[in-house]
Amino acid sequence: MISAAVAHIQKKTAYRPKTAVVLGSGLGAFADQLHDRVEIPYTEIPGWPRSTAIGHAGKLVITPDAMVLSGRAHLYEGHPIQSVVFGVRVLHEMGVHSVVFTNAAGGINVSYAQGALVLISDHINLQGVNPLIGPNDDTLGPRFPDMTEAYSIAYRELARNAGARMGLTLQQGVYAALSGPSYETPADIRY
Repeated sequence: MISAAVAHIQKKTAYRPKTAVVLGSGLGAFADQLHDRVEIPYTEIPGWPRSTAIGHAGKLVITPDAMVLSGRAHLYEGHPIQSVVFGVRVLHEMGVHSVVFTNAAGGINVSYAQGALVLISDHINLQGVNPLIGPNDDTLGPRFPDMTEAYSIAYRELARNAGARMGLTLQQGVYAALSGPSYETPADIRY
């Protein structure tokens, strides 16, 4: 199904950027401001899951410089994990090497101000699933990938420097991945 999605996208545009951005809640307007863009609704792409989350436009936006997923599928929408990661696997197949993921998340570090921008330095998967479960597809990488630097130190440094030039302080934190859609319980937060 990934190859069918790639073929469909390649028919729509000659752009082949190596960078992608996955937009989370509240950031859809970013994709609408890009120049020289080609928009492909997810409903047109074979196998691409539909997002029903509020604020997720459900379209792939491609420019000469970046591919942008404006919205995504979530586990809490009832999608199986293989559908949730489908878009990223399509990006990989299309030659994307760098991806910036964004999301709106609650924070428990009381030293962070409301609306703080936080660079994820690591994560704890509390979702009970892993996209690597099942038969291994060697074309996607090793069965047991090295996770010691899942979030590039070099890219985080680039982001910190860019933020500083804009007068922003970017915090760093560890993301505790829960499936939602409910907010965390007091025990989740203490954990």
